[in-house]
Amino acid sequence: MKQYLYITIVFIALISVSCTDVVNVDVPEAAPRLVVEASIDWEKETQGNEQFIKLSMSTPFFDNLTNTAVSGASVIITNTTTNEVFEFSDQGEGIYSTSNFSPVLNQSYTLEINYQGETYIAEETMTPVVDIDEISQARTGGFDDEALEVSLFFNDPPNEENFYFFRFEEEGDLLPELLAIPDEFTDGNRMNVFFEKESDDDIGTAEFESGDVAFIKFYGVSKQYFNYLDILIDQYENAQNPFGTVPARLKGNVVNSTNPDNYAFGYFRLVQVINVTYVFQ
Repeated sequence: MKQYLYITIVFIALISVSCTDVVNVDVPEAAPRLVVEASIDWEKETQGNEQFIKLSMSTPFFDNLTNTAVSGASVIITNTTTNEVFEFSDQGEGIYSTSNFSPVLNQSYTLEINYQGETYIAEETMTPVVDIDEISQARTGGFDDEALEVSLFFNDPPNEENFYFFRFEEEGDLLPELLAIPDEFTDGNRMNVFFEKESDDDIGTAEFESGDVAFIKFYGVSKQYFNYLDILIDQYENAQNPFGTVPARLKGNVVNSTNPDNYAFGYFRLVQVINVTYVFQ
């Protein structure tokens, strides 16, 4: 099989060398849009008062522009129940921050961004996350009984709809592993989520070994953010598949109230999160 594959590759290479015609393909370009990275993450057992939002402009795929940061915008978040307003000051390079944010679980907040005469609005609810009941490592329970994995156990609250988001990353990884799950079929049960890596020389990955470090983020998320994540993760994973479906334009929850056609990219989320650093034994 390898011999036939080698012959095929050589044949294709010879054809490629003999072809000298250059084919120019016109790639359609869209007008720049505001990109909103408004992740208000409240780490459990902390005050959550220090938060930041990043604003930038979208660019064409083949554009070499590196400075897309947005400056001069007005950014505020308002607690819709108490009407408490939190102003985010411009720190430069598209970063807007505050040190007096007050997160309240299950409370709704509104984000308002004013930029170049247009107003962008988004609304979300600060969603709690349950406690992690146990963290352990094993070689059973994963996809490969010979490979090490780290497992997280937690108890899903009964008789309520819950959605969870996990970000797994080994120290030194370029890209994280993402997972979003509902409790639709596990309501009220003890749940187990594991992180395992396979050895693959082609992409440079190896199984976990003693001493390896894994960084894990565990979020509680709203239903609308879960639906957004579900599509986003599907497109993220398809990007590694040459035969995957073509990504569709994914809209977040940031609406341009001044000019609806000029909507923004990105999402305004308010979530409680647990950060875990696990060292394999």
